Amino acid sequence: MTQKSIPGKIYLVPTPIDEDNFNEYLPTEISEVINSVDYFVVEELKTARRFIKKINREKIIDNCLFNELNEHTDPKILNDFLIPILNGRSAAILSEAGCPGVADPGQNLIALAHKKNIEIIPLVGPSSLLLALMASGLNGQQFKFNGYLPKDQNARKQKLKELEADTHKTGTTHLFIETPYRNNHLFGDILTTLPPESLVCVACELKAKDEFIKTKTVAEWKTQVPNLDKKNTVFLIGKKQYA
Repeated sequence: MTQKSIPGKIYLVPTPIDEDNFNEYLPTEISEVINSVDYFVVEELKTARRFIKKINREKIIDNCLFNELNEHTDPKILNDFLIPILNGRSAAILSEAGCPGVADPGQNLIALAHKKNIEIIPLVGPSSLLLALMASGLNGQQFKFNGYLPKDQNARKQKLKELEADTHKTGTTHLFIETPYRNNHLFGDILTTLPPESLVCVACELKAKDEFIKTKTVAEWKTQVPNLDKKNTVFLIGKKQYA
């Protein structure tokens, strides 16, 4: 009778949200995992290979197994991604930037791995969402990430009104993001849709040299509108927490 293999583990490996200074805030545990595994499930192959070589120039990339998991991946093949792990090979899941499974398609494979009783090990690393919330001065006890708002402008404005109404009623801080080249359109809708007294935080290019984090009222933002075009940005709507 053939003995069943002990499954490998899945390590959730955060990647830099800015590549220029990634060594400044990635813990050594990440390097240890990158050095020890040879199976990677990644959101974007080119970015992942570059990251791995920065961690360990001596690692032979061509000896590693890679599978891409992004918005184009057919969910039907996710079980195939788990076969090496079920056969005893540990793997690392890498997001394009930040933490796997958070605003990231890696969550689908993680959910499937739980059903297979595969051990999941999250590693410490940068999350633009938490960094933005930390620096916003808005309610960090009660918050919600809303992902991308609707592309249609009318639907987007309606969603902004709903988020602002919930913030006013419950005090919840609402976070959301946009494709960088549409940031200015979104911010314009924020300024024309929300009441003048609404608090809005703009957290832009986090951990980069040109990092920009400001929380102001809509009325204050209207006096000096930043150019957010093609810049990685997290937007937050919140309620005043002090007298």
